[in-house]
Amino acid sequence: MTKVNASAVELLGVSKRYEELLAVDNVDLNIEKGEIFGLLGPNGSGKSTTLKMLLGLVKPDSGAISVLGMDVARDPVAAKRRMGYVPESAPLYEFLTGIEYLDFVGDIYGIPVSEKMNRISEYLKALQLEGREGDMISSYSEGMKQKIALISAFLHKPALLVLDEPLSGLDPRSARIIKDFLFKLKAQGVTTLMSTHVLGIAEAVCDRIGIMYQGKLLALGDMNELRLRAKLPDSGLEDVFLKLTGTDDVKAVVEELVK
Repeated sequence: MTKVNASAVELLGVSKRYEELLAVDNVDLNIEKGEIFGLLGPNGSGKSTTLKMLLGLVKPDSGAISVLGMDVARDPVAAKRRMGYVPESAPLYEFLTGIEYLDFVGDIYGIPVSEKMNRISEYLKALQLEGREGDMISSYSEGMKQKIALISAFLHKPALLVLDEPLSGLDPRSARIIKDFLFKLKAQGVTTLMSTHVLGIAEAVCDRIGIMYQGKLLALGDMNELRLRAKLPDSGLEDVFLKLTGTDDVKAVVEELVK
């Protein structure tokens, strides 16, 4: 069942344990429709597990998750139809050509043939893949594979995008196109949940940012709120992130390395 006027994403008391490791520890999170939200954290902080749980790929041990008003546990297929997902290392079918793969993805989502091909053509042109769509994906560079993964996530016009390192391997022009496209989608009410280690991208693009550390949601807010929390009023996200996660010993580490 879909709730009227529900948030795009809602996590209530969500936890996940892998044997002795508590990967996600009682996380509450609400992401509004039309928001570009950044979920950040050091390696092993629990952010990837959190993304996989809201995608319905991993089952939480406790708590509830709703996406676009739908209970992910009760109706995972319906929820997935409304989402577009790009994992950090997208597992593409490399024995297909680019156009074959995108045609296949369009068919999965039931996009009418003419509309599907028009959309594919527009994306290929925008990301400078025209002329290479007939090549095997196995022959593509990592950046080209990332473009195919992004197109496959955008193709069915999802209401929620879940992007893990979305600009990885992209040339500056393509990265700018994707960033500007996310802003256009935001204006249309599309929600984006982005995870990235490139903090400059998160600072430039995201409306709000959640910082995870040791399985907990350590801090949440816009840049001004995060600066206030870190007591660094004039700092960028990198310094704020390091301060809040207690990993701001960078200078001392570098000095030890050069001894």
